Amino acid sequence: MAWNTPGSDNSGDNRPSRQRKPQGRGLDALIDPLRGLFGGGGGGILRWVALLVGLWLVFNCFVLVTEQERGVVLRFGVFSRVLQPGPHFKAPWPIESVRKVNATQSKAYSETVPVLTRDGNMVNVEINVQYRIESPYQYLFGSREPEEVLKQAAQSAVREQIGRSDLDTVLGARSVLTTQVRQRLQGSLKDYETGLTVTELNLPNARPPDEVKDAFDEAQRANADKTTSINEAQAYAKKIVPEARGNAQRIRTTAEGYKTSTVARAEGEATHFSLLVDQYKNAPDVTRKRMWLDTVQDVLSQNRKIVGGDSRQVLYVPMADRNGVAVTPGPVSVPLTQPELLNPVTATESTVPYVGRPTRPKTRDEVMR
Repeated sequence: MAWNTPGSDNSGDNRPSRQRKPQGRGLDALIDPLRGLFGGGGGGILRWVALLVGLWLVFNCFVLVTEQERGVVLRFGVFSRVLQPGPHFKAPWPIESVRKVNATQSKAYSETVPVLTRDGNMVNVEINVQYRIESPYQYLFGSREPEEVLKQAAQSAVREQIGRSDLDTVLGARSVLTTQVRQRLQGSLKDYETGLTVTELNLPNARPPDEVKDAFDEAQRANADKTTSINEAQAYAKKIVPEARGNAQRIRTTAEGYKTSTVARAEGEATHFSLLVDQYKNAPDVTRKRMWLDTVQDVLSQNRKIVGGDSRQVLYVPMADRNGVAVTPGPVSVPLTQPELLNPVTATESTVPYVGRPTRPKTRDEVMR
């Protein structure tokens, strides 16, 4: 007998009959598979809760730290470890929690502060500080408001170092001050455990307050004039002092030479006079005549004269000039002046003084007498 023959009694058959499923589509079509997975009734809700808790645990325990970040893990509120860049797992909240900080980002701080110098001048100094986080743990828990601590420490370091310097150093030689301020600031940040490190610090500008700017400019011009005068004086001294020393050395050398030559000449004349005295004692007449001839030769060698002879002939006597060079007659283009003619001395005129003849000089013996 057929299974589905009308009027037949299939109550005794234990084979299950197929039921038709509804043809409608919608939200039920999506939920039905999940119902088949968890079943119906109250047990299905618990399974849904368990699934959600499992998903929450997976996402809560997984931590991804980027390249720029560092993760600080807290276990029950106490520091546990620092997570480096990459994927990590941790215990679920509230057992462990993670606080991320950007450890590679460079931050900047700029401000202009009034500072008093060592010599009592007021200047406005501009501060530029660039810093980053070096220790995430100290940055979060080492001190309260580490950025504010950095600002206060930077101003304190600038006031301390500039307070030890004069105005000229602050205005013209800030490179050394910049290095000192940076070292002082980094030491303060380390002492306060801020977890920050200074990457760059500059003092780009230092100027007086606007209220005294005119007087300050005038003082600066005066200082510039002073510096210019000092430089000019030093340049003149460098130029004139070597010349003066050279002249002094030359005069000293000339004096020494003159002293040596004078002493030598005096000693030679003294020796010559001593020898002459000895000769005069041995032969007075001969020595006296020789001395007279030497004197006349010396006088005539310095005076060019033309002497007339007994025959009334004009004789030219070549004699040396004042430089000791003998002068000889020769053809010249310029006519010679009329020479002076002198008559020879006769016996009858011996009693009359002869004006053309030079007077015989006294001998050394006569001078001594």
